[in-house]
This record gives sequence, C-alpha cells and structure tokens, in this order.
Amino acid sequence: MSAPERVPRAGTASRAAYDLLASDGPARRGQVTTARGTFQTPVFMPVGTRGAVIHLDSSDYEHLGLEVVLANTYHLSARPGVDVVEALGGLHGFVGWDGHFLTDSGGFQIMSLGRRSGGADQPGRRQGSSDASDGDDPPDPSQNVKSKVDDEGVTFRSTYDGTQMRLTPEDAVDAQRRLGSDIQMALDICPELPAPPTEVRVATQRTHLWAARAAAAMETVRRDGTAGGQALFGICQGGIDPELRRHSAETLASIGFDGYGIGGLSVGESRGEMAPALAAAAEVLPADRPRYLMGVGDPTRIVDAIAAGVDMFDCVLPSRLGRHGTALTPHGRINIRNARFARDETPLDPRPTRPDGRPRPGARFSRGYLRHLMSVNEPTAGRILTLHNIAFLAELVSDSRAAIEAGRFNAFRQQVNEVWG
Repeated sequence: MSAPERVPRAGTASRAAYDLLASDGPARRGQVTTARGTFQTPVFMPVGTRGAVIHLDSSDYEHLGLEVVLANTYHLSARPGVDVVEALGGLHGFVGWDGHFLTDSGGFQIMSLGRRSGGADQPGRRQGSSDASDGDDPPDPSQNVKSKVDDEGVTFRSTYDGTQMRLTPEDAVDAQRRLGSDIQMALDICPELPAPPTEVRVATQRTHLWAARAAAAMETVRRDGTAGGQALFGICQGGIDPELRRHSAETLASIGFDGYGIGGLSVGESRGEMAPALAAAAEVLPADRPRYLMGVGDPTRIVDAIAAGVDMFDCVLPSRLGRHGTALTPHGRINIRNARFARDETPLDPRPTRPDGRPRPGARFSRGYLRHLMSVNEPTAGRILTLHNIAFLAELVSDSRAAIEAGRFNAFRQQVNEVWG
C-alpha cells in the first residue's frame, strides 16, 4: 500500500503539543503540553480502570510523582455512569486529582468482553491499558456479552447486567468529553492475535472510517466551545503486518490528530513479531505529535518501543502483579509468596530514594513481612507491592529519559534486556 486512504483531515493545530528535548537515534526525550499543563516523555501511565488504580488514591499519585493516569470509558459509563462523573466535576473533581487523565474509547473492552463470557484474569488477555480483568467486579458469566460490529458502530451487551448498548465513534467522543479527560482516544477495533489477515484488514479499514468520524465529531464540539481544550488521539491498527501498519499510520496522519496511539499489539504476538510492526508505524507517524503504544508494561517491550521512537505507555501489569504477590525489581521479577522469603530481612529495594529524591515504596518493608501479609491475605501487601511496582516503571522511563539525554540509550536498553529479556 503506497498511499494513505483519502479521508478528511481534521486540522493541524495540536492540543497535545510535542516538544523534542533530546534524541538518541530514533529514541526521543520530550515534553507534551496540553490545556492542563505539561508532562515529560517517555512516560508510563498506570491504569485506574474505574477511577482509581486498585489499592491507591489520588494522594498516592502525588507521592509517586505520576503525571498521567488512564481511566476506562467503558467501565465508568456503566458504573457510576457518565452523567454522575460529569455532575461531580468530571474525572478530576470526581477523583480529586489535578494531574492528566487519558481515557480510552471503550472499544477494546467491548471487543474483548464480546469474545469471552468468563470472569477475571483469563489466559490470553492482553497486558493492556484497561482490560476488564483489572477490577474488583468480574464479568457475569451468565450474560451474553457478544458484540456485533458494523460500519456504523458496535452493538453489545453490558458485562455488568446484560443491557444491550450501542456505541459509535461520535458516542465515544461525547462520553469522553463529558468525563472531562485531558486526552481521549478515538474508537477503534482491536483484533486479538493471531487472527486471519482478512479479519485484521477489515478491522483496520473500519478503524480508519471511525477515526475520520471521531475527528469530525471533535471538530464540532471544539467549534461549539464544549471540548474544554481536550486532545484527541487516533489509533493505528494493522496486526503484525508491517505494510498494513505503515498504511494505517499514514492514513491516520492524513486525517490529523493531536497524537497517535499504536493499538493491537501485545495482544498475543511474540516480541519478535511485534517489533517490525511497531517500527513500521513509528517511522511514518508525525514527528511533532506524541506516540502512544497501548497496553505495554513489560520492561523489555517498553525500552524496545522507546528505541523505535514511542513516547507513552500504559498497562495494568504493575498493579495486577502486585495484587498477586509479584514484585518488579532491578534483578527481575520475584514472587514474594516464595518460602525462601519467610525470614528475609532485606527490603524489595535496598536503595532508600529514587533519583528525584522521592522515597522508594519498596525500601521500607522486609520481604519477610510482605510474605507474611500475602500469606494471610492482608490487602496491605497488594497496596505496598502496587506502589513499589508503579514506582519501578516510573523510574524505568525516567532513567530512559536520562539515558537519551546522555546519548547512552542503547547501552541502557541492553542493560534492561540482560535482566528482563
């Protein structure tokens, strides 16, 4: 495919202005400015599915120094409802936090829940940004939640009560506008991999149609003054086919968005399959807009993506692992439930503070203490490990920024891969 699809371009003024501060090959260290303020990139964004990262609240976001948190449109629309969040001041008033919120469109949840009628933490779920399994209320397996997609939108049944619902690209823009996030995502179709090439191609074509409609809907609310400075990101699809990925990125760029998500990766493909598809998209996405790889929290995939020129990441991985007793450490993953930690006096991380001077959550408590808490099902253990894991990934991207500035990112990436590869 040599040329992007001919679709309307929504405009060129970005509500998420990207400033390049340093580079090391394709790896970028930058800053994104929105109507709310600025955040530094590369950045890791924890997932607060229903308005909170599980076990944490907005004061924890401040103590961790988080700059962006993701919230889930599908789940917030179901409970408590967009109207309730809007009435309580939008996400920022609802949650009590002044940092940046990014909301997804809800499309991934509709597609993933439509393929499954079971409960939480099923095999094959992507690491991704807002997987329904990262919550306290599992789907009701008695409900038929199968989704039906057509060119206009998607019809589905709520995973909570089975109510039939309909979502279009315009609906997704409106719901996220009312939630009041700083960055919203266009509705897309994310095929689970592996998938037949025809299925991936049709999903990509529909994603492009929906992207153009989302951009037009956003232009309408901007003209009537109700957008509130909100940015809109389009989402590139295309599976693991580099040619289709490149075509999708070119098509989205021709529409014109404030930033660009790269979706449909880390959904079942290998790391080796992911790399060429990611590179193909990143090479042609506009250099003056942020690039966001959706649903990736594994350290190796993060540094690989930064090396390809990606700026933003999200994943439920650090909180989900923490709740189940797994900690991310400079030496790899450890399962704190292991019997060998029963009398271990050492903390998860012996270094008391992060480079920015903030205390490391894993430096205060011994592994023996944390193992005890996990063994008696004390929720405090999940909270401590979640804080520790999120701080670990926040420090990983912070160290990546420093390595890019110093011109030593390749060496830093190699160090990460030696531990996590």
